[in-house]
Amino acid sequence: MFIKESKEILRGDPDLRCELAFLSRGCDFVLPSRFKKRIKTFQQLQAQVQSNKQDKKPDTPHSPTPSIPTPCRSPSPPSAPVIVSPPPPALNIPRFYYPRGLPGANTVNHDAAIAAIELAFTEFEEEKADIYEMGKIAKACGCPLYWKAAMFNGAGGERTGFVSVHSFIATWRKLLHSCYDDSSKFIYLLAKPGCTYLDQEDFIPLLQDIVDTHPGLTFLKDAPEFHSRYITTVIQRIFYVVNRSWTGRITMTELRKSNFLQTLALLEEEDDINQITDYFSYEHFYVIYCKFWELDTDHDLYIDPKDLARYNDHASSSRIIERLFSGAVTRGSSVQREGRMSYAEFVWFLLSEEDKKNSTSIEYWFRCMDTDGDGVLSMFELEFFYEEQCARMEAMGIEPLPFTDLLCQMLDLVKPEAQGKITLSDLKKCRMAHIFYDTFFNLEKYLDHEQRDPFALQKDIDSECPEPSDWDKYASEEYEILVAEETANEQLHDGSFDDDYEEAELPLQGEMVGNKMDKLVITDLSA
Repeated sequence: MFIKESKEILRGDPDLRCELAFLSRGCDFVLPSRFKKRIKTFQQLQAQVQSNKQDKKPDTPHSPTPSIPTPCRSPSPPSAPVIVSPPPPALNIPRFYYPRGLPGANTVNHDAAIAAIELAFTEFEEEKADIYEMGKIAKACGCPLYWKAAMFNGAGGERTGFVSVHSFIATWRKLLHSCYDDSSKFIYLLAKPGCTYLDQEDFIPLLQDIVDTHPGLTFLKDAPEFHSRYITTVIQRIFYVVNRSWTGRITMTELRKSNFLQTLALLEEEDDINQITDYFSYEHFYVIYCKFWELDTDHDLYIDPKDLARYNDHASSSRIIERLFSGAVTRGSSVQREGRMSYAEFVWFLLSEEDKKNSTSIEYWFRCMDTDGDGVLSMFELEFFYEEQCARMEAMGIEPLPFTDLLCQMLDLVKPEAQGKITLSDLKKCRMAHIFYDTFFNLEKYLDHEQRDPFALQKDIDSECPEPSDWDKYASEEYEILVAEETANEQLHDGSFDDDYEEAELPLQGEMVGNKMDKLVITDLSA
């Protein structure tokens, strides 16, 4: 009876029935307040029904009322323990960037080095050394001989004219504790205080000392007006090769990647400076300066576009010359504003014109041909430069190759990664950038390439044997020509052809110098 009534109650309340079904399955169910009220009402109703039964049957023995077990919440299964994984241990990445060199790589006993320096200073009066005596100090420090000017200036010698043992040891001890390779030490000594790079002006004391003391340049003592010309040329050659970022500032990384310090050390071993063709060769300077002197008709140490167009008998196109004076490859605004090129800028032009295979010259001419500055040589830009080549060939009676056919040849030559676009990387990889550039703006060399045997040309490119660079070949040939011309002029002037000239005694004629040659080209270094 009780079960029947309970069923009727549950049947009448479907919500309650559903909720009880959840409980019977052991669901972890939180009872709402309304459900609690229903359970209480159900229990009261159940108790009332039981009391009514007992009132109706008082004679029947008392029997325990079968109680319906109160639905209870089954225990929920224990939740899985939350495993909190500890954070991964911090990776101990060793330091890998040492801008001033790797500490400990050079196992030099600092105390022994300082003792050797002190001993070297005892040879000088009052333990003070001038710039000429700094060579012994440089060797005591384990450095190349021609670091002496950098050491002298780094220790404050340019202010007092000498360096005392105490000031130098203080400077050197600080250097040993902060610089750990030759590049960082060299920049520390030569750069301005607080700078970690070298400007062009920073090299002047170093190179002036080389001019004054190197045995291969003793003849320049009688021609002091050429000191600044030679120094300017060497500085521009240094920055042309070393300053790969084109910023006008040589960093430690750039110096470390170059061969400049190794070449500087060779000066101590080689008395003939012309044997060191990198940077310091006097013959190379002589060729560069004579070429500039021929173009600089008014001898004001500047040339304009008309002057530059006369180089190599008008071999370069007028459009590429306009780009040279547009500021694409020069610093400062003097070129664009005044339309003239200084001697320092001419050095870069000549090095790039006569050797289009090196990285700097490839970048130099790429900047000139990239008229819109987007880093890509488009077909429009190539056609723009080739139009003038075609006109010049037609004027000479030569039938030019149509641009579409030439374009196919150049694309096959360069093999660019992106179709219809030639990048700087493409030209550096193809190893034929010199042929590419000459085709578009140097008519004489373009015709020379066309007349050469293509198989011989490919053989030269594929050859891995070390050969002199195109610049070294050009400088050597031009120097011989200039020396022969100078000697012939001297013998003609003297009326005698019996005496042979000696190359080492080749004088620099005063007539070639002129009055305006007394100016310094150093002022153009920052341009």
